[in-house]
This record gives sequence, C-alpha cells and structure tokens, in this order.
Amino acid sequence: MTKTFPVLLASLIAVSTVSAPLQVLAQQGQSLDRIAAIVDEDVVLQSELDRAIINIKAQYAGREGQLPPDDVLSRQVLERLVLVKLQVTRAEGSGIKVSDQELNQALNAIAQQNGSNLDALRQRLAADGVDFNDFRSSVRDEITVQRLRQSFAQSRISVSEGEVDAALKQEATAGTQYHLAHILIALPEGATAEQIATGQKKVDGVKGLLDKGELDFNAAAVRYSDSPNALEGGDLGWRSLDEIPGAFAQMMTGMKAGDVVGPLRGPSGFQLLKLVEVRDASAATTGQTITEYHGRHILIRVNDQQDNATAKAKIDSIRARIAGGAEFEAEAKASSEDTNSKGQGGDLGWFPAEAFGPDFGKQVTGLSDGGVSQPFRTDAGWHIVQRVATRQTDSGTDNKRAQIRETIGRRKLEEEYNRYLQELRGEAYVDLRTPAAAPAAAPAPAPAPAPTKP
Repeated sequence: MTKTFPVLLASLIAVSTVSAPLQVLAQQGQSLDRIAAIVDEDVVLQSELDRAIINIKAQYAGREGQLPPDDVLSRQVLERLVLVKLQVTRAEGSGIKVSDQELNQALNAIAQQNGSNLDALRQRLAADGVDFNDFRSSVRDEITVQRLRQSFAQSRISVSEGEVDAALKQEATAGTQYHLAHILIALPEGATAEQIATGQKKVDGVKGLLDKGELDFNAAAVRYSDSPNALEGGDLGWRSLDEIPGAFAQMMTGMKAGDVVGPLRGPSGFQLLKLVEVRDASAATTGQTITEYHGRHILIRVNDQQDNATAKAKIDSIRARIAGGAEFEAEAKASSEDTNSKGQGGDLGWFPAEAFGPDFGKQVTGLSDGGVSQPFRTDAGWHIVQRVATRQTDSGTDNKRAQIRETIGRRKLEEEYNRYLQELRGEAYVDLRTPAAAPAAAPAPAPAPAPTKP
C-alpha cells in the first residue's frame, strides 16, 4: 500500500463560487436543456456549460483581459466538464461512492466558508437562479473526483527509500521553494511525427508571444495550455526542488523571478515553465515528537473486476480466520491485494497516524498494540489492520523524510494522473455539440533567426 499523498481538491468550475451572478442563467430560456456534449452514456447540458463559464468570468472580474475569446473559453470549460463526467463514471465503476451523510457534511462546510448556514446557502442559490439539487450534485461529483485521485495514488504511486535518500542529498537547497506556473501543449500517447511537429509549432508560437511581450504568461496559459490548471493561469503553487521534474530542476538555480524556460519535451507534451518567485521555507523541527505506529494490513480491492459485496465477503472471511487463530502475516501473504506490502506479510513499517488517510488512521489509533481491527472501507477497498507497536520519535530527520516522500509522491501523482486523464479522454466517445467546441487556433510561431555563416 502506498501512502495517500495530500492532493488539493480541484474546485469544479460549475460550483467554484457561490457569489457569481448566476441569475443570468434563469433568463436564457430554452437554451438551458440543450445538450452541449455527449460523453459515453452521459451528457453535459448547455445550462451546466453556461453556469461554469459565468463562474469563471466572475473569478476574473477586473482581469477580463486575461481570458481568451468567448469561443475559446467555452471550448476549454466544456473540455473540463467532459473530464469531470469521465472521472465520475470511472470512480463509480470502481465502487467509489459518496454517502448522503458525507455530502451533507461537505455542504455544511461550504455554507460555513461563505459565512452562513445550509438554509441560507439554499436561499442564496435560489435567489441566483441555481437549483439546489444541481449544486448538490456538483459537490458530490467534486468529492468523487477527489477520491478517485486518492485511490489512483494508493494503487499506482510509490516512492522508494532510494528516491528519498537522493532527495536528502540536496540539502544545499533545503528550505528553498519555488512558485511556478506552466503551459502544456499536450501530445497524445504514441504521437505521430506530424502531431509532434504541430505541437512544436504551437509551443514555439506561444513562446514567441511571451518573448515579444504580446501576452503575459497567465493569459497565455488560459488561452493555449492543455493542462487541467489552464484556467488558473497554469499556476502550480509552491514547490521544493524535489517536486520539480528533473529537466526543469537543473535550470532553477540559474533563474530569477519572472524567467521562462522551455519548451522542453516531457511525457505529456511540450512545456514552458515560469519561475514566479522564490522563498526560504526552512523551519526548525528539533524538539518536536510525534507518535508513530508499526502496522500491517490486508487489502481486498473494490474495482471493475470485483464489486463491493464480493470484496466485503472476502475480507470478512479473512478476519474470521484471524480471529480463529490464523497468523496475520500468513493471511496477508496469501490473500492481500496490496502488491506493495503483500510479500512482507502486509508490513507497512513505521508511520504517523494520518499517513494512509484519516479512515486508516482512525482504525490504527483506536487499537492497542497487537490488536486487529474489524474490516473497514476506504477508497481503495476493504482493509483489516493490525497495530504491532507504538513509539514516540523526534520529528526532525524522520519527519523530513516523510515530507520529502510526500512531495515526490505529489509530483509523481500529478504527472501520472494527467496521463491517466488523457487516456480516459482518448478512450471515451465524446460528441461536442456546441459551436465553441472547435479547436483553438495555434499562434503563429516566432520567425526563426536568420542563419549565420560559419
């Protein structure tokens, strides 16, 4: 089992701001129920697209010049909504569900963030012409997508001790963090020579616009980037050096705030990277202690090949055998579906309570040393955990390793998940039925410099 690396909940543009002037939608009459896109067996309605576009424009109030033309913006927003539909469908097919209780808790949290309660939020949405059931459904989708990412991280992302050791050797830059933004010109898996040439031409054209000062980086990202964060100006937030792809990391020390490097070819396509600013984020950690747990676990996955009821029946049978005297390690080696720990008898080593997520941590902290939990469900499937031992440890070195492991994991997750989204999109049947769905035109590339004589 890999640790659940924290991921920022990607705000779905359909519900990104409660304060947007959504009452405009109520005046659009018959266009509300027109189909904007067919996504496999689901649809994106024109009302969803309109609402999302209005929300984006509300977020850019006073900065409208950074947004692309309306047809390009509509295309980008529609593509994002298509990806949401595809992720929700895949999550539901993998057994990921959001209960009504969990959804109500999330809605109450949204209301509190807006300085009100749920009834007041419902009234505000109604005043803005937003159906509360639509809003509720959007929030459910948002949580579902987050859990799909978490499940993806647990099943596909691992960080070796060697990778952590290598990152620790970069102590000379310890504490330095970089605020970055990027522009991605995506290439499909197994891109042809013609597709690569088209991508190269487009990224060169974007770089030419930046170099001549005809467009700032954020506006170029919104207009041309194929990254999921394009509508946020390509903002990647603060990163330590070990969170930055190696090809770019080598350039960081020679850059100053405002510099743009690239284009560089990566697994997902061509990228331009901007260094926004640099800061020293080092902080003393000596004298702090944390509780760590040594544990083992057995996982039975819930996925397309195995539904929830089947997985639950398997884990119940395993738990009964352990209660009857079977060795936990032997059962893990024989039956666990976590390939990372199965060979070690389910051994997870030492970890802080929240390392594998709050549900897992709650089970571990509720046991005594030697105790075995009852079966419990997470996004990955059904688990049994055994708490082997407990210790108090200095958070200095160990916590540093945990932080580095987490940052490397976040970087890997971002890269792998973006490729996963491209695969989802490529495999799906998508019929875009809005005029705004035409591809954005690539900017003309900057003229090549005149050749010089040897």
